[in-house]
Amino acid sequence: MSTTFANVTADAKANVYFDGRVVSHTIHLEDGSRKTLGLIFEGEYHFGTGAPERMEIIAGSCTVTLDGSPDAVEYEAGTHFDVPGNSGFTIVVKDCICEYICSFLSA
Repeated sequence: MSTTFANVTADAKANVYFDGRVVSHTIHLEDGSRKTLGLIFEGEYHFGTGAPERMEIIAGSCTVTLDGSPDAVEYEAGTHFDVPGNSGFTIVVKDCICEYICSFLSA
């Protein structure tokens, strides 16, 4: 899991959700792909997806329930989860800030 990216273009304007409780910035890689790098503060949030995504947890921890699944799974730094396109997930962060890298995957 890489947390350093070379030769990227970054969007200075932040993506701000849930009254500033989730904040990310988009980076564009040389190959045309994009990622978001962000923080999730304590709380419970639901996100919808258009394209498939991979969420890599790089600091902190969270509990995730994918749409349509009855199971909540805990993820810690160094782990990841994948979310199908046209779906969503609920993420719960307790007692910390969860830092992540979201990669937008090919369908």
